[in-house]
Amino acid sequence: MVNIREQIKQLVNLSGIFLTKHEIENIEITDFGLNNFNHAGLIVHTYINTERCCAKELIMLPHQICPEHVHPSIGTQQGKEETFRCRFGKVSVFIEGSVTQKPTVDLPKDTENYTVFHEVILERGEQLTLAPNSKHWFKAHSEGAVVSEFSTTSNDDADLFTNKAINRSSRLSL
Repeated sequence: MVNIREQIKQLVNLSGIFLTKHEIENIEITDFGLNNFNHAGLIVHTYINTERCCAKELIMLPHQICPEHVHPSIGTQQGKEETFRCRFGKVSVFIEGSVTQKPTVDLPKDTENYTVFHEVILERGEQLTLAPNSKHWFKAHSEGAVVSEFSTTSNDDADLFTNKAINRSSRLSL
């Protein structure tokens, strides 16, 4: 993990986004409780998260996966609507729909924890909006990725993951 903070700084710099030293030092790093951060993990900087809106940077190391999940409705609050905009690198977002026959990334080996395989590839400057309650997962390509997320309010700890062993509130410190 010694090298991860430097990788984060490099990816943020390559994206053209500026985060202060304080923001970089306080970034959220999760391995989803799976203890294999380089495979399944996510680095998150949250700019704002209110009752109405949320804005984040999602930073992913090369070939890193954010596991399959859905942002559920809670009470009268509809599930999260989110837009992903790629700022650096390339990321494959897998959503419901026709199965992509030849995906551009290697699929996870634990297929029981992944059920949607329609691949949408986002390159720098491209974006995708997901409707509330949409099951999805995403994987960075070989150079890693920085993806801006704009959404309705976010309650990450309430996300429902296909892999029941996942603990979304699991945080790593560097």
